[in-house]
Amino acid sequence: MPKHTGSTRERNPLARSADGTLSLRLEGDWLAGSLPLSPGAVEDELAVAPASRLLFETGDLGRWDSGLITFLIRVQALCAGQGMAFDGSNLPEGARRLLALATAVPEQTLTHGGSRPPLLERLADRVIGMWKSIVEMSAFLGEVTVACGRLLAGRARFRRSELLAIMQECGAQALPIVSLISFLVGLILAFVGAVQLSMFGAQIYVASLVGIGIVRIMGAIMTGIIMAGRTGAAFAARLGTMQVNEEIDALATLGISPVEFLVIPRVAALVLMMPLLCLYADLMGILGGLAVGVLMLDLNVTEYVIMTKKAVRLKDFWVGLFHSGVFGVLVALAGCLRGIQCGRSASSVGDAATSAVVTGIVSIVVATAVITVICNILGI
Repeated sequence: MPKHTGSTRERNPLARSADGTLSLRLEGDWLAGSLPLSPGAVEDELAVAPASRLLFETGDLGRWDSGLITFLIRVQALCAGQGMAFDGSNLPEGARRLLALATAVPEQTLTHGGSRPPLLERLADRVIGMWKSIVEMSAFLGEVTVACGRLLAGRARFRRSELLAIMQECGAQALPIVSLISFLVGLILAFVGAVQLSMFGAQIYVASLVGIGIVRIMGAIMTGIIMAGRTGAAFAARLGTMQVNEEIDALATLGISPVEFLVIPRVAALVLMMPLLCLYADLMGILGGLAVGVLMLDLNVTEYVIMTKKAVRLKDFWVGLFHSGVFGVLVALAGCLRGIQCGRSASSVGDAATSAVVTGIVSIVVATAVITVICNILGI
């Protein structure tokens, strides 16, 4: 092993053979920061006359480290650009392994400062993504419809105990948050009405305002939004976790429909519990308005109740209950759909829960507008 690297630098390490092979002698120590040869020398030699193959002679190679690997990577890229074969068979075993490891993953061409795709391309990606979402949603709704038909026929395969557990979770365990929000909404609605009605000495009509507003629409809307944030997100997170753990794939492998086994119990539980929660929310909202009327507007409890009974009609209750039933279907479907569409990572579970809440709330608002217009046309 030669130690005098200075003498080796005076000799030309590049030599050509008659068959067009370019030989590169690696002599001495090749350490980072003190390389005997730079890739530019190889490039200059190729600029003079191209070669068909690059071969290494390593008989006099001394110590080497990452500096040699960096040199080899740059020379290999230079050979690829020139269309020349890179023959590393004579390299040390360790160098060949490190070179193969370094070139196993291609270098990223897109950097943080890279240009964005054209506007038309981005619009096309958005349109394609929306179309795929519509197709997936339509397929999911079709599967749910078929599963509901099997449920009505008594042939759906799911655990009845799970249905009861989900009903308890959606019903009794949701009462505290529904009580608080509904009471505060009734209280706020009474405050808003009292500000204007007090100017005309018509404080008693606060009972009518709160009664009609809560029973007909606000009770159902607030209950739906609460369940979208509480239960819809829980559905998406649980099904998303099952998707990550491949439990849904296991059910399909066993011949059990995931829609029947997982989605139908959740949809049925929320549809059954939402009208009951809506009635409870109506009661709490009216109590909130009663608290404002009695404590701040000097109204009598009896006359407040009588005014509420005169203002609220039975069809207002039915409209509110219909709203709540529709909201239950929408929230359950949104949560289950986003959960089944979840990816295979932990972050995808969080994204699925967030998307379920957003989808549920948007669906509630759109459904409220549609039902309100229909009720207005029908004169209900």
